[in-house]
Amino acid sequence: MEPGSEKRHVFDNPRNVRLVIYGICALCVLSLAAQFVIHVHAEHPWENLFGFHALYGFVAFVVLVLLAKEVLRRLVMRREDYYDD
Repeated sequence: MEPGSEKRHVFDNPRNVRLVIYGICALCVLSLAAQFVIHVHAEHPWENLFGFHALYGFVAFVVLVLLAKEVLRRLVMRREDYYDD
């Protein structure tokens, strides 16, 4: 294969990445706005709060990432001179 003929991926273009991010943000806003139209069958009283599920999902995601970061750091991290042998 010639040096300049590498096949480019669709996300190599920053415009496509921006479009995907805007699309995901639009879906988030639409799903939050859908709560005005769709009745939520709540098991607990706090589930009736507007945006509860979005906030709960966001907090759960952040906690999951932070916990995974700390646990994986302890599990996978090596000594500073690990590769110097």
